[in-house]
Amino acid sequence: MIERGSPVPSVRVKLVGADGATDTTSDAVLGTGLVVFFAVPGAFTPTCHVNHLPGFIANEAKLRAAGVDRIVCAAANDHHVMKAWAEASGALGKIDFIADGNAEFAEALGLAKDMSGSGMGKRFARSAMLIRNGVVDAVFVEDAPGVNASGAPAILMALEAARS
Repeated sequence: MIERGSPVPSVRVKLVGADGATDTTSDAVLGTGLVVFFAVPGAFTPTCHVNHLPGFIANEAKLRAAGVDRIVCAAANDHHVMKAWAEASGALGKIDFIADGNAEFAEALGLAKDMSGSGMGKRFARSAMLIRNGVVDAVFVEDAPGVNASGAPAILMALEAARS
């Protein structure tokens, strides 16, 4: 698993934002400024759609006030699904989305989780990171179901603690 002080790996991904989907690399998306990156097992899945993403949408202004330049969400879904999720959730234009359809970025980060038992294949483990200029400052991985360590309130607390 990626650790504090590690550079973000360069993996081909699709970036979904207000302007549509573009081919790029993970390090290009996450390499400039202070980035809050969070990863979910899947777009539209119950916990991700109801508990994880909404916290980042609701706290966008607070995160920006804390110095965050970019908020990015990733899932092992295709870019069509990620765009539909961004639109349906009201996150489009506030949060950027990485579509990691083959879970290659999840693998490169050491955050891939085999969810084949429930018919979902390889996905991201629910997690979040603070990344500063392409280098990981902190990693938060959930060790139980639900959203605690990787949710927006925990990230805001980590940002506050880093300022102290």
